[in-house]
Amino acid sequence: MAYNVAQKLIASHLVSGEMVPGTEIGLHIDQTLTQDATGTLVMLELEALGLDRARTEVSVQYVDHNLLQADSKNAEDHDFLRSACQRFGLWFSKAGNGVSHPTHMQRFGIPGKTMVGSDSHTPAAGSLGMLAIGVGGTEVALAIAGEPLYIRMPEIWGVKLTGQLPPWTSAKDVILEMLRRHGVKGGVNRIVEYYGPGLATLTAMDRHVIANMGAELGATTTIFPADDQVRTFLRAEQREQDFTELLADEDATYDVTEEIDLASIVPLIALPSSPGNVVPVREVAGRPVEQVVIGSSANPGLRDFAIVAAITKGRQSFPGLSLDVNPSSRQILQDLTIMGATLDLIGAGARLHQSGCMGCIGMGQAPANGSISLRTMPRNFPGRSGTQEDSVYLCSPETAAAAALTGQITDPRDLPGLFGLEYPQITLPAVSSVNLAMLEKPLPPEESIGVHLIKGENISSLPVFGPLSERIEAPVALIVGDDISTDEILPAGARVLPFRSNVPKLAEFTFDQVDPTYPTRAALTRDTTGHMIVAGANYGQGSSREHAAITPRFLGLRVVLAVSFARIHWQNLANFGALALQFADPADHDRIAQDDVLVLDGIREALSNGTEILVRNTTRDEVYSVRHELSTRQIEMLLVGGLIPWLRTRSARGAADPVETK
Repeated sequence: MAYNVAQKLIASHLVSGEMVPGTEIGLHIDQTLTQDATGTLVMLELEALGLDRARTEVSVQYVDHNLLQADSKNAEDHDFLRSACQRFGLWFSKAGNGVSHPTHMQRFGIPGKTMVGSDSHTPAAGSLGMLAIGVGGTEVALAIAGEPLYIRMPEIWGVKLTGQLPPWTSAKDVILEMLRRHGVKGGVNRIVEYYGPGLATLTAMDRHVIANMGAELGATTTIFPADDQVRTFLRAEQREQDFTELLADEDATYDVTEEIDLASIVPLIALPSSPGNVVPVREVAGRPVEQVVIGSSANPGLRDFAIVAAITKGRQSFPGLSLDVNPSSRQILQDLTIMGATLDLIGAGARLHQSGCMGCIGMGQAPANGSISLRTMPRNFPGRSGTQEDSVYLCSPETAAAAALTGQITDPRDLPGLFGLEYPQITLPAVSSVNLAMLEKPLPPEESIGVHLIKGENISSLPVFGPLSERIEAPVALIVGDDISTDEILPAGARVLPFRSNVPKLAEFTFDQVDPTYPTRAALTRDTTGHMIVAGANYGQGSSREHAAITPRFLGLRVVLAVSFARIHWQNLANFGALALQFADPADHDRIAQDDVLVLDGIREALSNGTEILVRNTTRDEVYSVRHELSTRQIEMLLVGGLIPWLRTRSARGAADPVETK
């Protein structure tokens, strides 16, 4: 049978199930990636599992999100993460070494391998021909412990690329074109696989840009073949020995197909406040801009910085505009400096920040209220920048550089007329400045066994949740609409993220941007009835942070009734014992009001037997039909209170122990 690249990767790692879209499959995982905003919980989960030593081929913990050390919290968490890496046998990437995704691609990515990461942009590694999937931290912990990853087999969406990108456009415009066509829900339960003659014109790092923001489509992951462009990249990283060609069979087919002529791409921009709100730059040209930010995992390559340096070289950024540059890795900063591009950026008035996510996660660089910030970043959800009433636009480096010079949104194709500037031709070094100084190898087993975890006062224990009740009668504490992101459930940024290891404190910020009264009202139900949330379509889109499931659960959440769920958050809810149900009739969402009391009877029996689940609204004397999409394994997990209790129960029954106990 002819296979596409996605099918080859899945088939070679399949441990259970069949490759039938919609059915559950189990996959062996080769590598894991964690970052500091989510990694502390992963390490606490490894401790709770009693793990002795990582069972993956490679597991790496990056410190790239919470870099601002305004007090002791972040520094103490960095110490904890380093000690956990030493204890459990993981690589540790020090603060300032770089953003996890491009750094992992440079140093650890290998074609043909599988990877899970506790970051929703983990699919960026698909640029190398890897099957890389963003998941909740608990699932990463299990993968480190040698457990399979369970997902619903996605459809494979084949996107044929032809032609070549015209000047003043780049890979960011390709993924923005996909978002313009399909929005933030177009890729749900799909793997996007790019193929066709146009691939030869896209470098591995160009592909990283496209694969990274496949997460914004809602896709399970994005995959490119491992071809000559990937070989060239690994050769530059002095890792050509890790290259293995991985191509689709000549007569491979796809469940869904589409075509993009790269020659037809124009500069595009995502308007506030959704990555799916995409229009041509010309439609919004002339709007004044006060901030331009270059960097993030969405545009992390050397070319992405070098093109901005070349466009702004010898010129000064517009008066009153802040041009911020966040190098995505220490290595890329070195290469920029060797090329002379760092001096060009400084000469143009750029503010150079440390290598890390920075403004992308709201960790500094918050814009002024009422001003436009243009960013080469993947997300512009409301308030994510750190400014509650923000106005963030997402664009390519070329469009960002044009605005930096003009002080307004400008189609970069107008720069020749405005400045006599032709599209720069950039020559990148054939060999990268490989920098291993800030990567710490795992300790040998005989040394790691004696390491004690360093826990600052801000690190709490994981909360323990009880089994699912047979009957739930609880009020609706909150009603929200479509496309609620995890940033809106639990904000990112410098104000909140330092508490990511302290669940009771973190819970105080839950739904802070939607309804600041929610934590107080919800907590009143915690020890009695619990409460429910009613949501629209695509509930929980965006970040993989499992905190957005844990903190509502800590405050008493029992059930979420939604029109539909984003994949990662749906799984995270189940992992922590919250029941995720979908309306059979989406119109029922609008029939429920806050504080209505809803009753679910015979829940455990209905889940186990697959029978219809009815929700009775005692306040309005109405009944709503709901359904679930949980597998048998997930139901068993949910009944005992979540993923970790399920593993403990399984071990107690005498099943194969998933981890080595101390």
